Amino acid sequence: MRHLLRSLVFTSSALWATGVAASPFYAPPPPKEDTPEFSGDAELGFTRLSGNTDSQTLIGKSRLTWLTGQLTHSLRGEVRNVSKDGETSAEQYLLAGRERYDFSGPHYLFGFARWEKDRFAGYDQQLSVIGGYGRQLLENKQHTLSLEAGPGYRNDRPRKEDNQQLAVAYTALDYRYRLSDYADIAQEMSVEYTDANTTGRSLTALTARLNARLSLRLSYEVKHNSQPPEDASERTDTTTSASLLYSW
Repeated sequence: MRHLLRSLVFTSSALWATGVAASPFYAPPPPKEDTPEFSGDAELGFTRLSGNTDSQTLIGKSRLTWLTGQLTHSLRGEVRNVSKDGETSAEQYLLAGRERYDFSGPHYLFGFARWEKDRFAGYDQQLSVIGGYGRQLLENKQHTLSLEAGPGYRNDRPRKEDNQQLAVAYTALDYRYRLSDYADIAQEMSVEYTDANTTGRSLTALTARLNARLSLRLSYEVKHNSQPPEDASERTDTTTSASLLYSW
């Protein structure tokens, strides 16, 4: 967010993961018969400019997924840091864990916990716990579509205000379109509604596979907070990136 990946130098040299690399929905797809019991993604991007402009950008993301019967477990981590002329202009951290239980047919239950810290969004940290029901509406050779919704709880710790204990109404979708054996498009969206504000997240990503391990990903990510703390500079953060994705 906050335009972390503005330079072509960075986007052409970034190495990493989020999509279920960096995404707001983070829902692992339903496992297939040939899905490995343990898999993951990892990405690391770094750029440094010197001379007329002195700046550096670091972005790292990772995800691990493993299967236990009908359960799909996943863990994610993200870090983003941007500095210019020795001053930090963006600093973000995220840790999350998610569980998905598949029933026979298109139904599943989910639950996740997420910790976020964004130095320039007005919060010391945010902790969310959400669970509910999901349905796999489409699953064929070209299209997959999941919808899910459920209640949750969020603890917001603004820097200059009292802590907030908030009930959350959550809904999300995950759509993927397979262009060919080597490329696909993903659209992930989620909305978290509380009495204090509404947080919307969106990720649009085009992924082209280079070989069995490496892919090229072009993505656009948006996070919008309808009512951020007073010391937050903006309501909407965006990230536009091109990166190399390593999977195992």
